[in-house]
Amino acid sequence: MGKSYERIDGRLRAFIEAQHIFFTATAPLDGEGTVNLSPKGLNGSFAVLDELTVAYLDFAGSNAETIAHLRENGRITLMWCAFDGPPNIVRVHGRGEPVFRDDARWAELMGYFPDIDPTLHGLRAIIVVTAEKIRDTCGYAVPFMTYEEDRPLHASRFARETDESLDVYFQKKEHIATSIDGLPGLPLPLPPLPRTA
Repeated sequence: MGKSYERIDGRLRAFIEAQHIFFTATAPLDGEGTVNLSPKGLNGSFAVLDELTVAYLDFAGSNAETIAHLRENGRITLMWCAFDGPPNIVRVHGRGEPVFRDDARWAELMGYFPDIDPTLHGLRAIIVVTAEKIRDTCGYAVPFMTYEEDRPLHASRFARETDESLDVYFQKKEHIATSIDGLPGLPLPLPPLPRTA
């Protein structure tokens, strides 16, 4: 029932880009470490860069487990489920890298997210993932659910933050600079958000 793909294109790409939510899974190398699974949403915050590369925006939150795991070992799996239409689950297994605000690639990568105002969500990194294995499965047991709209709460919470106050917020959180398992997380102090032309 499952099928492997060599690239993200055609019907597969269209399916991925049409979903309103996806999930990321990462883990530390330590077998006793904490596995992290995160939902990701916000329309316009995910992009297919090419046939083997995808990226998504990493916004402010109360921890930085994905960033910490990627900095340690790079392993990541992304998953999309069809909550309407024909059943389908797509997974991209690969290697990810957090690109931070002071990286020379930042401006070019932000060009893939034209509908996102980076000042509204406490944007702290762009996660770039290179696919190593691409698979789909049936998804017969995934329920039908209806998308209504993105929640406005994240933007309303973080839009009032400046670079300086956002850095203070991150400094106060226990698992931002260091993961639950003690791995290096988000590098602090937070560099200022690059100005866009």
